[in-house]
Amino acid sequence: MTEGLSDAVLAIMREAAGRAILPRYQSLAATDITAKAADDVVTIADTESEAILAERLAGLLPEAAIVGEEAAHADPALMQRLGDALCWIIDPIDGTNNFAAGKPPFGIIIALAEAGETIAGWIYDPLRQRFCHAHRGRGAFIGADRIIARASGTEPPIAAISLVFADPARREALKTHIAPHYTLVDIPRCAAEQYPRLALGENDVSIFERTLPWDHAAGVLFVNEAGGKAARPDGSPYRVDEDRTGLIGAASPALWDELARRMAAF
Repeated sequence: MTEGLSDAVLAIMREAAGRAILPRYQSLAATDITAKAADDVVTIADTESEAILAERLAGLLPEAAIVGEEAAHADPALMQRLGDALCWIIDPIDGTNNFAAGKPPFGIIIALAEAGETIAGWIYDPLRQRFCHAHRGRGAFIGADRIIARASGTEPPIAAISLVFADPARREALKTHIAPHYTLVDIPRCAAEQYPRLALGENDVSIFERTLPWDHAAGVLFVNEAGGKAARPDGSPYRVDEDRTGLIGAASPALWDELARRMAAF
């Protein structure tokens, strides 16, 4: 069902980027940016992009529910639709803090879930025009090229560890028990960038605390379909309809197993 959607989804993403996002990149007024939560902002480009994406995606699959990040922020009851028979999940601008600061990376993320399980995901970088997409059981692709996840080959492995949403005790445990075993790099504050890095040999592992579906549904599928591994720390699969925290992504199952073993020890 999902394979024939990619061209249409890419066209919709490009439309949202061309109409709502790129014209405002590095051109936002102070009044175009609103604080949504601590260390989290929303811009006029986010809301306009989501409106375009939601309208166009509804035309592709009218029977599917639509859960967008900004709509769900305004009406949290929408989160109950994530387990519907079909559900579009929209992140109109992933990496909004970067976008609002006038710097990359940022992107658009769309996922399609079936009864809580992601069956397709699309990640688009408007600046580089990089299009990552995956369909359950069909592999992962960048543009027309199939991608196979590869490790960096660096020893110790390269880790991007998100501490932004970890509580102080968790943050200290990660610094003490995990960080010394890896070469640490800064996180991009953008899942649309961080998941491709796991498949492209740039990062070997990533740890995420907050795992909202618009940030992670497409990326988890992309990494898994590329032959890496992304799952909850206990090994259970990521589902969009679960309100849980904690996620490990890795360029290979072996790298995932090593990190999960270390995390289980504290």
